[in-house]
Amino acid sequence: MDAGRPDPVPLAADAHPVAPVAPVAPVAHPLAPDARPLVAALTAFFPDIGGAVTDAAEARRILAAAPASPFPPPEVGSVSDRSVPGPSGAPDLRVRCYLPEAAPARETAAPAPRPTVVFLHGGGWSLCSVDTHDATARGLCRAARAAVVSVDYRLAPEHPFPAAVDDAYAAVLWAHAHRAELGGEGGPLVLAGDSAGGNLAAVAALTARDHDGPRVALQVLVYPAVDGRDRPAGLGDADPGTSFLTPAHGRWFREQYLGAYLRAGGDPADPRVSPLLAADLSGLPPAVVVTAGHDPLCAQGRAYAARLRDAGVPVVEGHFPAMFHGFFGFPELLADARAAQETVREAIVSTMDGRKNSGSGGGGAG
Repeated sequence: MDAGRPDPVPLAADAHPVAPVAPVAPVAHPLAPDARPLVAALTAFFPDIGGAVTDAAEARRILAAAPASPFPPPEVGSVSDRSVPGPSGAPDLRVRCYLPEAAPARETAAPAPRPTVVFLHGGGWSLCSVDTHDATARGLCRAARAAVVSVDYRLAPEHPFPAAVDDAYAAVLWAHAHRAELGGEGGPLVLAGDSAGGNLAAVAALTARDHDGPRVALQVLVYPAVDGRDRPAGLGDADPGTSFLTPAHGRWFREQYLGAYLRAGGDPADPRVSPLLAADLSGLPPAVVVTAGHDPLCAQGRAYAARLRDAGVPVVEGHFPAMFHGFFGFPELLADARAAQETVREAIVSTMDGRKNSGSGGGGAG
C-alpha cells in the first residue's frame, strides 16, 4: 500500500447474492407546468448519447458548450481546489472544498464543529465534474453551514468500474482524516450524491460499514442509480417529453462504466455496482432518498428507500411525483427543488444536534 493511499476495498464476498426486490409501483402524475420548459431545454442541449453521440469525449464537449445558468452561484466563505491521495496505485484526486466562512486568520479561534459533507456528482459515471455541480455543492455548504468536499473522481470509459468506487472511498477517508482542517473536527461525516453520485455515496456507505469505517452519520441519495442490471425491474421508459434522461441514455452510461467489467465475467449484482441488491442493508447510516416521478430511476430509488427501512435504517424519503431527473439543481425555478433541498438541509443540520432522522415518508410533495 502506498503511504497515504487507501487500497481498493471490495465488499465482503458473501454480500452480494441477488436479494428479492419488490418493485415500487410508480404513481401517475402529470409533469409540473413549471418543469416543462426546463425539460424541453435540457432535452435540446443534452447530447444524444447512445444515438448520434457514442463517444464520451464528444458528449463532454457538447455539455461544455451548453448555455451557462443565468443565476449567480450561492455565495460561500471560501472555495479551494486541492489534490489529495487517490487509491493505492492510482493518481491523486482533485477535490474542491467549500467552507461557509472565510479561512480564519492564525490568531482567530477555530469555528465550532460542523458537518463535513463528501459530495459525489452525477453524470452516469462518465460525464460532469466538480465544475458542473459547483452550484449544488455551494448550496449545500451555504444552507447547512457545512464543509463540503466535492470529488472529481475518474470517469469512464477511460477509467471504468471500479475506479470511481475506489476514488469515492479514498475521498471519504481523506475528508474524515482532515475534518479538523476543514473546521469539522468532532463533527459528523455525511455522504451525498446525485444519480451516479448517489450510487457512489451508497456504495461508500456500505464499504465504510463493512471495513474500517469511518463512521458515517448520514447518506443523502438524490435520485440514485442503485441497480446495475441491464433492464432492472422498475426501470421503465419515461413518458415522452417528461424526462430528458431516457433508458437509452442509461444503457449507454452502463456500457461506458460496466461494459469491460461485465464482459470479463463481472456480476451486476455486486453491491459495489448495485447496492439495491446487497444481501444485508442493516447497520447503514440514516438516509435521505430524493426521487422524481418522471425519472427512469424513480422506482429503483424508492425500492432502495424501502429496503433500507425494512432493514431498520431510518429513512426520510422525499418523493416528488411531478418532477424529473435533474430537478434538484434548479431551486431558483422550481418550488419542489427548494423543498427537496430543504429536506436535505434539515437532515444534515440534524446530525449536529442529535435529532434522529424520522423513518416516515416526510419531505415529499404532491
